[in-house]
Parts: sequence; structure tokens; C-alpha cells
Amino acid sequence: MSFELSVVTNTPLTPYDELEEACAIFLANIGYLPKGYEPRTGASELRDSVPFRLFVDCFLLRADKVWLVEELAQELDTSKPTIYRHINKLKSLDILDFAPVEVSPDSTKKGYRIRYDNLAKAWNFVEAHVGVAMENYRKSVDHIQKLVEKEQKK
Repeated sequence: MSFELSVVTNTPLTPYDELEEACAIFLANIGYLPKGYEPRTGASELRDSVPFRLFVDCFLLRADKVWLVEELAQELDTSKPTIYRHINKLKSLDILDFAPVEVSPDSTKKGYRIRYDNLAKAWNFVEAHVGVAMENYRKSVDHIQKLVEKEQKK
């Protein structure tokens, strides 16, 4: 699985007292919602959009619940492919966890939730991935610099 996060210069969102306002900025900053995102499903504004409601209403505000894709599609009045598209974005951040959900005595399905039922704890995984990525960039930069110096000695 690939890890993907946008890292942009930002300031802490501590001055914002409203959850939805802070989340809208945060989700744009990390690349989950593109800057200038325009909802496609008839939502009049970002806060009514499927990706925003999926993250805030389902995964944050009901973090203890393990969601089936079908439940999310019904809750958000959208299609399963749309839910999968947004779940895959969140999976690429590694903040979602999988859990089996029993749908009948003989059958289970894969459910989704925020890792550890807590965004702050889940974010530790994001930070660890960023650390590894930055170390690898450093190794690449050092290697390129050595190659430059080798070329210059020729």
C-alpha cells in the first residue's frame, strides 16, 4: 500500500473553535480534499459533501463504530464506488483500521473505522510514515550530492 500525504506550510488550527471549520482546513491541507474542492453530488457546500461527511460525521464523530461500505453508502446517500474512492484516500494516509463485521452467523465483511477509534492516536502512524519518507529523501539527496561531486572530479 502506498502512503500519500500533502505537506504544506500551515499554522495550527487552535484558533478555530468549530469542528467543521477546523476539519475543512485540515482535510484540504493534508490533501484528502483538494484545494478549492467543489462537491459533485448535489451538495451545496463542502460540509455537505460525501468525503467531508464520511470523515467527520462517520469516522470522527462515531469513531467507535465499525462501518461497512454499504452502511456508509446508505448513511451518505451515495454509491459504494464513491465510498471506496474516499476510503482509499484515507487508507493511503494509514489512519483507517479494518475490522471484521459479522453480517450473519456464517459470514463476515470488512468494516472500517479510524485506527484506535481516535484521530490523535491514528495520526502517530502518519507521522511515522513521514519520518521514514524524509529519511529516504535524505539518503537520496546525499547520494545525488555524491554523484555530483564524482562527476565534477572527472
